Amino acid sequence: MKKLMMMVAMLAVSFAMQAQTKFHDVELNEAKGAVKCIKSNRMGQDIVINFTQDGKMSQQGMKDAKYDADGYLQSAKMEMMGNEIEVTYKWENGRVVSQKMNVMGNDMEVKRTYNDDGTPKADIMDMGGNQMESPYTNYKFDDKGNWISRTGEMMGQTMEQTRTIEYYE
Repeated sequence: MKKLMMMVAMLAVSFAMQAQTKFHDVELNEAKGAVKCIKSNRMGQDIVINFTQDGKMSQQGMKDAKYDADGYLQSAKMEMMGNEIEVTYKWENGRVVSQKMNVMGNDMEVKRTYNDDGTPKADIMDMGGNQMESPYTNYKFDDKGNWISRTGEMMGQTMEQTRTIEYYE
């Protein structure tokens, strides 16, 4: 009987440890579900973000990722246009509400607001006290409920943002 109880206890511990390895990087990238890969193009640059089955992302140029005990990304170093920057994230209710970074000596914060359905409503960029809002509209979704197309506005320019999402089956 003692052996049986020990085996049950060991299984419970291993399941508890597995439950704690769930990462929220898919949500960080405005998606949900068993996402395997998100491919997009930002400002002429192809971006590919891969995810493990437990939700942890790997992206070219990303390193030194730090997570809290619940699997939420707190900070990471990213390579952008030949410069390494550290990005820190603030989460509320399972959503990223802000990102802070220093870009070429300038502190920058991007705050995100959300629509009632959970899609991003706008990003508000604050760079040295100068604020610029970039609203998102005209969402199109895939059959899993993730956006694959939306219209964004920045500095008076309207542009369509598209992405392709692959899922684990």
